Amino acid sequence: MAEVVEHEGGGKKKGKKRAKKYSFHIDMTPMVDLASLLLTFFMLTSQFSKAKVMEVIFPEKLREDQQQNAPQIDDSRAFHVILTGDNKILWYAGLADPTKESLPVLQETDYSADGIRRILLQRNKELFLRVDSLNLAVSEGRLKVPADTIESMRRKMLTDDKAGPIVLIKATDNVSYKNFVDIIDEMAITNIARYSVVDINTVEMKMVSNFNAARARGGAASNN
Repeated sequence: MAEVVEHEGGGKKKGKKRAKKYSFHIDMTPMVDLASLLLTFFMLTSQFSKAKVMEVIFPEKLREDQQQNAPQIDDSRAFHVILTGDNKILWYAGLADPTKESLPVLQETDYSADGIRRILLQRNKELFLRVDSLNLAVSEGRLKVPADTIESMRRKMLTDDKAGPIVLIKATDNVSYKNFVDIIDEMAITNIARYSVVDINTVEMKMVSNFNAARARGGAASNN
């Protein structure tokens, strides 16, 4: 608080009366308390508002001499997810081989539970049921093991999977960050064992262009 201190003038001089002088004294003690409160507030809020991050491991780019010996994806397990704008997803199974007479036909879906999730669950049904049975046994108390053991068992199921889809996630230029996060979440929800984020190639860009053109005409998409 501020305190006003009054000083009396030093009498009369040459018939004039001197004006009273005032000085101010500010008590800084309450400011110390306020600074302590603010410091505590910012320390707590900075801990609670840590940035949320998602760890995504991208495949390492191979050198030219390594590309010939690169592991090949089984055609029957390959599942391509192409993220486009307007919260839409295009997908196709197999491989888009430009040397063949026809390319796979793109199908359209969305991020809802009846969209891409249902499609992934249908293709990953066997592994999903095994992991779901493990989680159910733990929640019902039929399996009582440490949490790290449960996670090890789950990871082993994913590693040993030889029949589930290998999902290749690709995106066009107008895809939002939210859509990318949503599709990664779907990989975890449906227990996809193997997925990777890769660049969309020129053949697939042509497939997307043909699909959009056919939809604009109101017809069925064709990639021939």
